[in-house]
Amino acid sequence: MVPDTTKINHTTFSPNLYMAIELSNAGWKLSFTVGLGQAPRLRSLTARDLTGLLEEIRLSKMRFGLPESAPVVSCYEAGRDGFWLHRYLSAQGVTNLVVDSASIEVNRRRRRVKTDRMDVGKLLTMLIRYVQGEKKVWSVIHPPSPQEEDQRQLHRELMALKRERTHHINRIKGLLASQGVSLAIKADFLDQLEAVRVWDGSGLLEGLRNSLVREYQRYQLVQEQIHQIELVRLEAIRTANTPAIQQVRQLLRLRGIGVNSAWLYVMEFFSWRDFRNRRELGSLSGLTPTPYQSGDSDHEQGISKAGNRPIRAMAIEIAWAWLRYQPDSALSHWYQNRFAHGSSRIRRIGIVALARKLLIALWQYLELGVIPAGACLREA
Repeated sequence: MVPDTTKINHTTFSPNLYMAIELSNAGWKLSFTVGLGQAPRLRSLTARDLTGLLEEIRLSKMRFGLPESAPVVSCYEAGRDGFWLHRYLSAQGVTNLVVDSASIEVNRRRRRVKTDRMDVGKLLTMLIRYVQGEKKVWSVIHPPSPQEEDQRQLHRELMALKRERTHHINRIKGLLASQGVSLAIKADFLDQLEAVRVWDGSGLLEGLRNSLVREYQRYQLVQEQIHQIELVRLEAIRTANTPAIQQVRQLLRLRGIGVNSAWLYVMEFFSWRDFRNRRELGSLSGLTPTPYQSGDSDHEQGISKAGNRPIRAMAIEIAWAWLRYQPDSALSHWYQNRFAHGSSRIRRIGIVALARKLLIALWQYLELGVIPAGACLREA
């Protein structure tokens, strides 16, 4: 008698409901499907209508014959709406992905059709590809927790205020330059303004003088707010015992690292992002090279400039400071031997490479306690 070798598969298939959301200020576009080849269910929704969103998910499960317990996988592009919707969907049991908009592949034609309907359809197709294993189809963002996001407010407000202060200073200098006058913007600016004389010996006209006074008052207000935020930050460094502040203190032990750079590095990068290797660190800072190779063409296009712009700018600034305050470190010797004797262009290229190496060294210093080779520490 021939034995029965038939195998019975007892596994069950539970399809996902895929949902893509195209966000805008006035309305949302929703697209639902259960897989490739299945015509999507398209719906429009008033922006921030969470009750309507849950209802559309329920109706979509009915439309595709899914049970109420069927898993839902969704996605939307990172942008102005931030991460609040991601947190809401996660609380509702939805597996949500926040996608980097710049990583989404598009048609390379000079003129291409673009509508919200087409965008949400593209998101839905790429979501299915990603879930089915094509991980390089786009870049998924690691959303911060509400506390991690909140700790970034202080330095971001400070940077915005400093930009606003520069705007007021340039505005005052521009108004004065239009009359052939140059004044230092100091505490006695208003007294100096009364004594200003233009080319014919007359004073400033009333309208211009009043504009300068109001502009200087706005400058003073911004300057006072900057001072208050810096005091709050210094007090936190002195007294707080959170893991993030401890990392700030650890960075401040290195010569060449100041309060602004230490705070920015920790709050934007090191305190909450779980870097697995140096490639992720370089990629997120936008300091990675972008080679172009095609046939006989082979050249370097420069750094990618993707990722966090303030971190990239600070990394290059600190690289210059590192050469000055840590001249005996291994990284400084590497730069001096390889780039210091070249042209100004070569030195600028080298400083970007040094910035990337230094950023990796600081990450290893915080994670493993490994002091960069040859670096000097401040006294306690």
